[in-house]
Amino acid sequence: MDEALLRSLTPTVIGVLVRRGADFAAAEDAVQDALVEAVRVWPDEPPRDPKGWLVTVAWRKFLDAARADTSRRRREDEVEREPAPGPAEATDDTLRLYFLCAHPSLTPASAVALTLRAVGGLTTRQIAQAYLVPEATMAQRISRAKKTVSGVRLNEPGDVGTVLRVLYLVFNEGYSGDVDLAAEAIRLTRQLAAMTPHEEVAGLLVLMLLHNARRPARTRADGSLVPLAEQDRGLWDTAAIAEGVHILQAALARDRLGEFQAQAAIAALHADAQAAAETDWVQIVEWYDELLALNDNPVARLNRAVAVGEADGPRAGLAALAKLDPALPRHTAAAAYLHERAGDPATAARLYAEAARSAPNLAERDHLTRQAARLNATLRA
Repeated sequence: MDEALLRSLTPTVIGVLVRRGADFAAAEDAVQDALVEAVRVWPDEPPRDPKGWLVTVAWRKFLDAARADTSRRRREDEVEREPAPGPAEATDDTLRLYFLCAHPSLTPASAVALTLRAVGGLTTRQIAQAYLVPEATMAQRISRAKKTVSGVRLNEPGDVGTVLRVLYLVFNEGYSGDVDLAAEAIRLTRQLAAMTPHEEVAGLLVLMLLHNARRPARTRADGSLVPLAEQDRGLWDTAAIAEGVHILQAALARDRLGEFQAQAAIAALHADAQAAAETDWVQIVEWYDELLALNDNPVARLNRAVAVGEADGPRAGLAALAKLDPALPRHTAAAAYLHERAGDPATAARLYAEAARSAPNLAERDHLTRQAARLNATLRA
């Protein structure tokens, strides 16, 4: 069984059914039934036209469901006009499905789940495992999302920004269960980039490629975090970095800068340095200024303050940090780092311990706790 082929055909087949008159929820259910049938039949009887086979079987599944629903009997005259078997339509509606799954009426969690199901071709069980929730819970979430968008007709161009935010949410979920969501997000973003020349789609793809390239060096064997400056850069995926930089250069040459391109440019400067000491922090600060001009958000300002601390010295970084809300996530951790750089280990140790108590995840908490313990051991020596 070529599972990759099945997943790549899923959105196209859903689109065909929708254009034939099925609503989105019914089309998606029918295609899932057809995929189950394909898993059962194809190993022994592989079709010559996989897409045509799926369209034919999914359409019949839809007709069976429509006939069984007594409230839809008045529509049977329409659905009975089944097209003759043959090659499937060449039109690809995948891009429309991206926009449908990222509809503003959906919550971010529902949009992500629906995208993984309808566009990514993942099963409900796989999505539930990735999000560490019961399969029944995920099934309900997907069902509600499908009902929400069932009557939506995409007669106007969708919001690319919303689609990109959903894909970035998928990427940031990382890895859990048997589904690597970071890899899945990259696959889907590649697919979207092949459909549209939008510069921000390219920017997001580059950002994902560059962040994912550092993944093998990001944790130790015991699961503990390795800060960027301490990572073994020999473990970085140089092929992914080279691909990302090439795509970024082409996107930036169009001179239509967006947030994801600016973030990707910052990631590229980190990836380009052969050693942490060779990082071009001055240029990184300049890119943060570009990013803040596009979207003045506190997280970017926090990251800029740390970059200023590297470019102009820790005291300058602390001065920039002092202008920000201390309740901002990771503000205390950044202050601890800059105080240590400034030669104030006692304050740094206290701040590391404080930051650990409010860390967003276990790995980060353990890292900050170890930093505090390391400095306290030095102070006691």
